[in-house]
Amino acid sequence: MTLSELLENVRRVEVRTNRLVNDTMVGAYLSHFKGRGMDFEELREYIPGDEVRDIDWNVTYRMGRPFVKRYREERELAMVLAVDISASSTFGSQHRTKRQFAAEIAATLAISAARSSDKVALLLFSDRVELYLPPRKGRRHLLRLIREMLLFKPRQRGTSIPGALAFLNRVLPRRSIVFLLTDFLHSFAPPAAPPGAGRDAVQEIGLTNARHDLVCVHLHDPRESQLPPAGLLTLEDAETGELLELDSSRPAVRERFAHTNAARLAELDRALRRAGVDTLRFSTAEPFAQALQTFFETRRGRRRG
Repeated sequence: MTLSELLENVRRVEVRTNRLVNDTMVGAYLSHFKGRGMDFEELREYIPGDEVRDIDWNVTYRMGRPFVKRYREERELAMVLAVDISASSTFGSQHRTKRQFAAEIAATLAISAARSSDKVALLLFSDRVELYLPPRKGRRHLLRLIREMLLFKPRQRGTSIPGALAFLNRVLPRRSIVFLLTDFLHSFAPPAAPPGAGRDAVQEIGLTNARHDLVCVHLHDPRESQLPPAGLLTLEDAETGELLELDSSRPAVRERFAHTNAARLAELDRALRRAGVDTLRFSTAEPFAQALQTFFETRRGRRRG
């Protein structure tokens, strides 16, 4: 692929995601993510529905009735796009790979953030941090984010979500909105990490969600759950190189493959629920914009509630 073709891909993603933001994301974006500003604004009497943790117990004791401290909510937020570019992201049974799909979703989020005057950062990771671009504004910055998401060549093939999130927890100085875009293929797979090996993916996800506002975006290709009846197949794990031969013409083989992957997804869902993190699952075979808008609107309703 020539340089002009690569740049055309970047331009195509920008145009497409701009259109998605214009058509479906208007009024449904990050202003609905609840942040906690640090600037004290006022002290007032408690109103049913206020956060109990905002009660000023010293003033409440002196006055004989509950008072709460109110803080000015931050108007400007930082959004971080943490994108998995390990070898498994190059797989795609549809008209795009998971990495291309991730770039479209992330670009839509980035453009929506820019419309809300929020800064955007990018973290590309494999089993190491491959690239980190700190939060900034501006169209040139957005175009660079899209270009790197599509074209950056990782040095490693594996995946380490704990390593990526631990890095963000070190470098982000203030509470941010973090979107983790990954296929979760290896993050929850056995064998378990040995004692003393550090936090696992679920633990690091929970910690990051406590420090920031983390949303997990699970990217899924239909062929990862269902095999076609295509006869003898040799499947290769893109990250480890492990090979698996099977006869997909046999219904029992296809059923076992589907059952194994259904069990994997169920365990993933249970693990993310235990971590208390919001999760979106997008298939590369389906549009994502409407589901993303619905998610934002759900967050807005939860916030107002």
